[in-house]
Order: sequence, then structure tokens, then C-alpha cells
Amino acid sequence: MSLTTFFSGGTIKRMAELRADTDLLASALKDSTTGFIAVWKSRCVVVNNAAALLDYAELGTAWQPETGIYLGQLDEQHIFAVELPDDLGDSGPGEQAFENFRGILGDLPEDDAALLAYAKGMVEWHGRHRYCGVCGSPNMSVEGGFVLECTGPDCDHRSFPRLDPAVIVLTIDGDRCLLGRQVQWPEGRYSTIAGFMEPGESLEDSVRREVKEETDIEVGKVHYMGSQPWPFPTAVMIGFHAEAVSNVIHRNDGELADAGWFKREAIAAGNIVLPPVTSIAFRLIEHWFDQWDGPRLADLKLSGDFSRRTGERT
Repeated sequence: MSLTTFFSGGTIKRMAELRADTDLLASALKDSTTGFIAVWKSRCVVVNNAAALLDYAELGTAWQPETGIYLGQLDEQHIFAVELPDDLGDSGPGEQAFENFRGILGDLPEDDAALLAYAKGMVEWHGRHRYCGVCGSPNMSVEGGFVLECTGPDCDHRSFPRLDPAVIVLTIDGDRCLLGRQVQWPEGRYSTIAGFMEPGESLEDSVRREVKEETDIEVGKVHYMGSQPWPFPTAVMIGFHAEAVSNVIHRNDGELADAGWFKREAIAAGNIVLPPVTSIAFRLIEHWFDQWDGPRLADLKLSGDFSRRTGERT
């Protein structure tokens, strides 16, 4: 089983074989046909609900060409990601050109969202690894930005793009599923259980631990459902359905303000707010929910509106 998820399936060709060709990349940076995705304070330029590809001149002078990250090719057009400094000055796109990426996801075409997620993820990684984790010397970007090389005289450490793997799981008990509400969420908003993996765990181990830690529910069989890049900032969500072997909930670790078992009828009644349709959490719920004779989950339009409502459990 593999769910179709937002941010995945992008059409850009990553062209990894070109990353070590320094002459080609230097030429591509100055090519008038090259497209640049500018990232500023984790925001991206969006025009008419589409990712904007700027040219070299439009970037202005506030950035250093050697910091460009080679993303690959779209229809033979070279594409780079560029992080602009906090102080844009009078050169390049103004602050008003940048949109909060997370806030506009639902308005973007899926391929544009995948491209911006790729660019933002690489820029975020660069921003968090400006210095060597071994000796503290500044790092230097090489191989198209996919390797950060320590510049220390006695250190040859190299860093590679970092992802933070997290499991996300819909636990099922017969005709009901387990959903939780985090402490910081408004009343009525519920989602699946999720958490970052820990060293020494398999994916299945992580699923069982997270569900047990947060709800005290024991999990038996675990079924992989799909994955999703999640560039907030650099996570990858690995989705599962799991079969419960216990059913008494105790909120153990303080992360959840509430948790409960929900039947399809209770969800369909519209008394809870579900995760955005752009999230793998929604897809995990949807795949389970739609296996009945009632309305499809997407038709109920219960996602994305995080207004305060009262949750209903059965």
C-alpha cells in the first residue's frame, strides 16, 4: 500500500550526476534561462498561486552565487534554490513578494508545492549547518550544495542533507480509530498520533512506542501506508495503520489534551476538525474512513478549518 501524498511525485529531474561539474554549474548560475527559487525567512515567492521562478537579475545583489543550491532541471531549465539574507535592502524582490509557505499550501498546484518543499528543505538544512559539527569551523558548500565541507585546517568532515524521520499512525480498533488533540490545539481539532523516531528503533518499534507513550494503547500489527516529505523544517513523515490490542486510554506523557476512539458516524457528524487535506494524517484517516457505505471523507469538508468546536467521541 502506498498513499498519494502532497509534496511527493514532483516532476523536477534532480540530475545528481551534474552536481560535481563545477564549470557547468557556474555557467548555469549566470545563464539567463536559469530559474531561481528565492527563500527568505522560510518564505517563498508565489505569484498567482504558483511558484515563482526568478531570473539572475531579479535576485538582486543581496546573495552570494556560491551559496546557490542546484535542484535539477525542469524541462531542461536549470533550477537553483537561493537563501536571501534577513535584510533584503533595496535590491531584489521586496518583502511583500514572499508568502508564508505553510499558509498557502492549499492554493498551490501539487507540483509547485513539491518544488518549493524541495527548495525550502535544502535551504533550511544549509541554514542549520553553517558550521562544522565536529570542530566548529565554517562549512563550505560543494557538489551543487548537496555536501557541506568543513574548512578547518585539520578537519575533513563532510555533512549531507539531513532529514528528521517521524512516524505517524492511525490506530484502529474494529469500527473506530484513535485520534488525539495536542495541548496547543483549539478544542475540537483532532489528528493521528505522531512522533520522531529514536536511535536504535525500527519503524514498527517507533510506532508502538509513540502510541503507548501518548495514549497507553498497545499496538499489535503495523501496516505501512505511505510517506510524505514535510518541510517544516526538514521532516519526512512515515505513515502507518496499526491494530490496537488494548482499548483503555491513559494520556501518559502530557503531549495530548485529549484522546479518544472515534467511529465514522461521529466523524461524519461534523463535530471535530480534522488535519488539512495536504497532510498524510488526513490521508491515513481518509483511507480507513472511506471503507463504509456512508459519505466519503473528502466530501464532508472537515479538514483545514481549525475553528473551535466540541469533539464528540463514541
